Amino acid sequence: MSVARQLIGILWPAFLLACTMELLVFALVDPSDMHWGGEALRMSRQGVYTVAFFLFWGMAAASSAFTALLAMPPSRDLPEHPQ
Repeated sequence: MSVARQLIGILWPAFLLACTMELLVFALVDPSDMHWGGEALRMSRQGVYTVAFFLFWGMAAASSAFTALLAMPPSRDLPEHPQ
C-alpha cells in the first residue's frame, strides 16, 4: 500500500471521529463554562471549538496510526529467532 493511501486511511476516519466527538462533547458542555487550572479559559467559543477539534483529531489519528502499525506484516529482513 502506498504511503499516501495509508495516510488517507488513517486521517479520514480520524477526521470523522473528531467531528462526531466535537458534536457529542459540545452538545453537553458550554465552552464559556470551561476552566483550566482553576481559571476560566481566555478563549472565544470558536477558539475552544477549534482547539478541541484538533485535539480530538490528533488523538484519533494517533490511535489509527498505531493500529495500522500493528496490522503491518512482519518484515522479512529480520533474522529468525536463534535456537
